[in-house]
Amino acid sequence: MRIGDVPLLEGRREFTIAIALWGIFFLAHLGWIYHAYIRFVDRPFAYLWGAVERIYSSEGGDNRRNLLKVKGDDGLHFYLHSSRKDLKVGERLRLQIFPKHVGFFSYLKGPFLPARIKEIRPAQVDLDSRLRSFIDRQHDRADVAAFYRAIFFADPMDRGLHEKISALGAGHLVALSGLHLSILWGGLFLLLTPLYRFFQARYFPWRYDLIDLGGFTLLLLAGYLWLTGPPPSLLRSYTMLLIGWASLLLGIELLSFTFLGVVAALLLLYDPRLALSIGFWLSVAGVFYIYLLLRYWGKRSPRLFTLLILPVGLFLLMMPLGHSIFPIISPWQGLSPLLSVLFPFFYALEILLHLVGAGGVFDTTLEWLWRLPRSTELRTLPPAFLLFYVPLSLVSMRYRGAFILLLGVAVGVGIWLYA
Repeated sequence: MRIGDVPLLEGRREFTIAIALWGIFFLAHLGWIYHAYIRFVDRPFAYLWGAVERIYSSEGGDNRRNLLKVKGDDGLHFYLHSSRKDLKVGERLRLQIFPKHVGFFSYLKGPFLPARIKEIRPAQVDLDSRLRSFIDRQHDRADVAAFYRAIFFADPMDRGLHEKISALGAGHLVALSGLHLSILWGGLFLLLTPLYRFFQARYFPWRYDLIDLGGFTLLLLAGYLWLTGPPPSLLRSYTMLLIGWASLLLGIELLSFTFLGVVAALLLLYDPRLALSIGFWLSVAGVFYIYLLLRYWGKRSPRLFTLLILPVGLFLLMMPLGHSIFPIISPWQGLSPLLSVLFPFFYALEILLHLVGAGGVFDTTLEWLWRLPRSTELRTLPPAFLLFYVPLSLVSMRYRGAFILLLGVAVGVGIWLYA
């Protein structure tokens, strides 16, 4: 057996034991969260501090109010209405909240809380804010700066900009995920390898760069996750990277559905709330379909697979899932495979340009791209369609015929959406 061929779980017995242990710990953690929920709602009101993460503007006749997304100092994300117009993202609020009627399901997702603002303090000037200000100063337009903050730090974009990017089929490129993390990890390796090998040849020739540089760069990426939040897709990616690095050192098989399932299970064990995150499941689905394409077509021409089969196949297979949730339809979404191929080069180059203070080089190009979709339509697949598509995807892991049928269904959905 070659290195990297050892399965993560071998045989039904190991699989059954793993599932049983996971279920026990998952229910125990969920019970602990429920206990915290009972303490949270078992009071008529409470005071807490939180930071404004996002402001959604809304209008309702003469009573114009904003919807605020707030992250409490205890880690709870929640929403509240405010008629204040002077609030800014990052500001800290002292709130009186009234949690009595919040349901457990709503508590897990991020509840809406009736609240009163008692005090407002300016946003803290820390490393996060300095980095974001450094990016903002390199761009003349606010929407372009918001785009770069999104792809570097997972900051939210306003609805208009998000719709422009979705109309180009590039929404998955903006949401921080494994693609961005792989580029960062690869870039760090390339930068540090010459320095490491200089000292390795002179002082510790018995050491391995995969162990030393791998561990060090993963620590650096952990700091990056701390800066970004992190969003569920990035957390999934980092966990896969961390476990993948350890598995590679141990000779365990990486490109397997079992590996993906174990990573997803561990993340759900760490935070059961991820089970309600659409971003988390779309991130898992994206990796699943990459593995599916690798299983059936990955052993053919590697270059053709990377440049054509993978981006086009992934676009087709993810399309039914995406349009079961997001309704925006535009003919320009056909650019998605091409943009997926070009984005790694663009992302790496923009990191370097922003580091030297020249991040605005492609601002005009971005604005031109966003203006291409002049009109969009709203169309979604019925929710019941997923009851067919998701099981068919799972069956495709085993049977080639099911995989061919899955591709046919995806193509049919594309014709129905865009024709």
